[in-house]
Amino acid sequence: MHIESLRAYCLSKPNVTEEMPFGPDTLVFKVNGHAFCLTGLDNDPLSFTVKCDPDKAIELREHHDAVQPGYHMNKKHWNTIVVDGALSDDFLQEQIDHSYALNAKKKPK
Repeated sequence: MHIESLRAYCLSKPNVTEEMPFGPDTLVFKVNGHAFCLTGLDNDPLSFTVKCDPDKAIELREHHDAVQPGYHMNKKHWNTIVVDGALSDDFLQEQIDHSYALNAKKKPK
């Protein structure tokens, strides 16, 4: 996965907007006004931060070195995933889907 495919995947979901509230170097994808995926445009390797059920977040971190506590986010609810080839695109998309689902059920801001 690369930045273009991450962006295309996030934007393919219903009711998603793309914003840059933290400046020109960070993309934030939101559903119903709630962030579900963030990525730095200059990250090398690519990494992105997604919301996660707290119990699942801990389990993923214990089993995958590329899954880390959310960078600059609430560590209980967010994971940062490094796209270094260790995890499949299917796994990466599942994490994005999980984050999206957590926020899609929330009322719009």
